Amino acid sequence: MKDQDEKDILKDFENGKFKKTKNSRKETKLAQRAAVNYLNKSARINIRLSIPDLKLLKRKAVEEAMPYQTLIASVLHKYVLGRLKVS
Repeated sequence: MKDQDEKDILKDFENGKFKKTKNSRKETKLAQRAAVNYLNKSARINIRLSIPDLKLLKRKAVEEAMPYQTLIASVLHKYVLGRLKVS
């Protein structure tokens, strides 16, 4: 039933049956802000690292004056953005 309802809504939208409300800009901005906030949420994960690697990470974090978890998150963030290449 839900799929059919969604198809009907899409069909009505494509046929121009929806009209803008007086506050459509405000509602659009609110929805965009909600989407950005949803995507920016942090998640806690567990990961296994070798003890030697963890010691090296902690040493690097001290050199960078940041917590080691922050360093790990930063490295992963740069990697997924394509700003850090793995050879």
